[in-house]
Amino acid sequence: MTTAAGATSQVRYQAIVAIVTAALAGALIGVALTATAPVPGVAEVSEVVSVAIPIVRVLLDLAAVTTIGLALLSVLVGYDRPKLTEPIMRRARPIALAASLVWTTTALVTLVLQTAEYRPQVPTVSFADIWDYVVQVGAGKALLVVAVLALVQVGLGVLTLRHGEKVPAEVRVGLGLFALLPLPVTGHAANWDYHDYTMISMELHVMGAVAWTGGLGAMVVLLAANRTLLAHALPRFSKLATLCLVLVSATGLFNAVVEILLNPTIGLFTALFTTPYGQLVVLKLLCAAGIAVLGAMVRWKLMPRIVRHERTALATWATLELTVMGLAFGFAVVLTRAPVS
Repeated sequence: MTTAAGATSQVRYQAIVAIVTAALAGALIGVALTATAPVPGVAEVSEVVSVAIPIVRVLLDLAAVTTIGLALLSVLVGYDRPKLTEPIMRRARPIALAASLVWTTTALVTLVLQTAEYRPQVPTVSFADIWDYVVQVGAGKALLVVAVLALVQVGLGVLTLRHGEKVPAEVRVGLGLFALLPLPVTGHAANWDYHDYTMISMELHVMGAVAWTGGLGAMVVLLAANRTLLAHALPRFSKLATLCLVLVSATGLFNAVVEILLNPTIGLFTALFTTPYGQLVVLKLLCAAGIAVLGAMVRWKLMPRIVRHERTALATWATLELTVMGLAFGFAVVLTRAPVS
């Protein structure tokens, strides 16, 4: 019994390490793909800042994924069996609180880094510089709003530690998803001619990806060893995951095609395979295909056995899926900042 429990803990720990490592790797691959040669006479952004921004943004995204996923877990396991669910949620609450603190911190750090990027000629960034960035640039306002909303999520996390599920999980999920909205509209979507459509599409893309990844990660980390709750939660999550797969794939493809087609100097297929932006789009599409295959494996091969409370290799397959999801998040962070040509 001890050995089995230890093995389960190890798999859960490996799942966390896998998604974080993959996300950081994806961001660094994206940075390498989009690196450009210095332009003589133009002030260059520090290489440290250029690399730090996508890394911190990936950590911001993963903190949001964790916060929302753990709140979503409460909805997935239900409220009608507190004797079974409370031990799990008692473990989830401090993790969610820590994740929301990381979310707040990384939003503020990103704000400082993007201010430094905005003013490359300034050796140090002051509070006045940061405020000017917030006032003058949409991305600055968005990051400040995200930091405030994440801080509210911290407050809800503290209340949840004290009062448990009396603090509705639906409120935490809703606030978390709402906090995702400001950042997507400050990237490519802010400049597209089809602004209204692409803004909505980008926001749906981000919310779908976060809910999908967060729900899966929460189940792998906290429910893998609990066959009773897993048999109840996984079928419910499977329906959500299917919707998220369709939503994320359709909106991601729409956003990429519109962005590329708005550049009249280069064709669609040429842009996909010869530009850094297109290459990142292709990498994300490959990730989506891999995630779909792994998800289908869980849905059609493992879930019937899980519903019968049988032992399966869910943690292993879900960890692979989370790893590919991590790569996709890393690519996505760089993609939002990459030029089309």
